[in-house]
Amino acid sequence: MAAVLMLRGSARLLYKHRRVHAASIAMVCSRAMASKTPVGFIGLGNMGNPMAKNLVKHGYPVVAYDVFPEAGKEFQDSGAQVMDSPAEVAEKADRIITMLPSSLNAVEVYTGANGILKKVKKGSLLIDSSTIDPAVSKELAKAVEKMGAVFMDAPVSGGVGAARAGNLTFMVGGVEQEFDAAKELLTCMGSNVIYCGEVGTGQAAKICNNMLLAISMIGTAEAMNLGIRFGLDPKLLAKILNMSSGRCWSSDTYNPVPGVMEGVPSANNYQGGFGTTLMAKDLGLAQITATNTKTPVPLGSLAHQIYRIMCAKGYALKDFSAVFQFLREEENL
Repeated sequence: MAAVLMLRGSARLLYKHRRVHAASIAMVCSRAMASKTPVGFIGLGNMGNPMAKNLVKHGYPVVAYDVFPEAGKEFQDSGAQVMDSPAEVAEKADRIITMLPSSLNAVEVYTGANGILKKVKKGSLLIDSSTIDPAVSKELAKAVEKMGAVFMDAPVSGGVGAARAGNLTFMVGGVEQEFDAAKELLTCMGSNVIYCGEVGTGQAAKICNNMLLAISMIGTAEAMNLGIRFGLDPKLLAKILNMSSGRCWSSDTYNPVPGVMEGVPSANNYQGGFGTTLMAKDLGLAQITATNTKTPVPLGSLAHQIYRIMCAKGYALKDFSAVFQFLREEENL
């Protein structure tokens, strides 16, 4: 009798093991199948273009859209599907990433007449990697939730170089239970994917980062300009700064002085990279947030004014590191 009970117990354990094993296989297969389903990508600009390409490199079929048709031609030539509207992207894909210039663009892409929400499927995952007002992210999340879908904000840091290399940092805000699903896609485009909290916290982290970046870039440009006018060789000065306490990303990775580094916008007449007008926009978002939270940001405010003046003086389309050129040319600042 004991032997019979033992055999029955073993049979139950074996059956249970098989059920668990079968469930695991089903889950793996489900994830594998999900990975092969199309991913929508809206916004194929300086950042969005290489980000979408990295998804393609990782084997994801991409369904793309950009307001400028010529931006999608490159993807069409490589076999990717290019749609005529955000709504058509939502019809084809239940995982969509958006990379847009401003809050207004984001609102239009999601809620406009031909926006994502016109055709979004229930259960879809919508990830916005634009840098926009945290309050707008929260409003979009509410609108998406009403349609039975999920919205997460996931702005990026690292610039065009990191976007090409797939080394971006993503700051993610949204429902924590959905973070792993978002991370699956984001790790194809970035080396750091960090969960920040509820919707809007990703934007808050990005705004803080860009305010500091703007301040440090202006400081680097001022220090380099002062040293050069003192007679120091710019490469020598950069070398000294980068082995001293003044070292920062703006000095050692993205130096604003032409001839100091290769492969950065300052080596290409400040073309490409992160535009001055976008930095001015992000600093404006920081000012709004600072006002709403009653936070003093005197250097952030000054940086905002400097980049706004640059936009008015013809630097709007140049990389934000052109602040060095601006300081050299504007004697009466």
